Amino acid sequence: MFKLILSDPTIFKTSFDAISSIVDEVQIEVDSDGLRLNAIDRSHVTYVHLELKESLFDVFECDKPMKLNLDTDELMKVLKRSKAEDVMELTVDAGSLILTFEGAVKKTFKVKLIDLEYEAPTPPEIEYPVKITVPITTLKETMQDIEIVADRVAIAADEDNLTLTAVGDFSDAEVEYLHGEKVTENVKSVFAIENIKEMLKAEKFADKTFISLGNDMPLTLSLVLLNDEGELTFLLAPRIEEE
Repeated sequence: MFKLILSDPTIFKTSFDAISSIVDEVQIEVDSDGLRLNAIDRSHVTYVHLELKESLFDVFECDKPMKLNLDTDELMKVLKRSKAEDVMELTVDAGSLILTFEGAVKKTFKVKLIDLEYEAPTPPEIEYPVKITVPITTLKETMQDIEIVADRVAIAADEDNLTLTAVGDFSDAEVEYLHGEKVTENVKSVFAIENIKEMLKAEKFADKTFISLGNDMPLTLSLVLLNDEGELTFLLAPRIEEE
C-alpha cells in the first residue's frame, strides 16, 4: 500500500521548481517516517536535501520502503498544473508515479519511473562559524539588485551586518542587512549568482530560512517548515577568487 495525500501541493511544487533547476534525475526514498532525497548536480557545485516527515501529510500510507526514480523536469511539468487549493494524492502503479490533484476539477497524471543506477550522496558534515536567520524574500530581492552589476556575489558577515557586494566592469553594488544574531567571527565567501537564484526558486517552501557561512566555505541555505515537519537544504560550493 502506497498513498500520500497532502492538502497543499505548493510544498512539492516550490521544492521541485528549485530541484529541477539543479538536477535532472532524483531518487526519492519513502518509508514509514516520511520521504527524502539527496542529490548533487553534474558539476558537483550544488547539493540538495529534501525531507518531508510523515506528520506533514493528511494521509501517509507506506507499508514498505520504496525508491522512486524520477526525471525532475517531467515531474515539474505535472506539478505546475496544480493549484494551491488542490488536494494532492500520490500513488504508484505499474512503473509510474500517479499524481492526482482534486479541487474544482480532478486531474490525474502518470509520470513514468525511470531506471537509475543511483547511490545517494552523503550529506556533508560542515561546522560553520556563522548561522544567520534571513527572510528568503530579502535574499531574492538582493540577488536581483546584485545581478545587474556582476555574475558573482561576495557574501560577508560581521557582528552587525550580512553584507552582499559585487564589483562589475562598469558599476558596483552593496546591500547590507542588519541580522541581529550573535556573530563573533568575520567571514566572507564568493558565489555564482545564477546558482543562488536556482535555490531561491523554493521561496514558497517556508518562511523560516537560515544561511550558514564561513571563509571560502560553501553556502548552506536551509528552509524549514513549522514544527520541523519538513526541510529543504541547499549547499553551494564557493567560487575561489583569483588574486
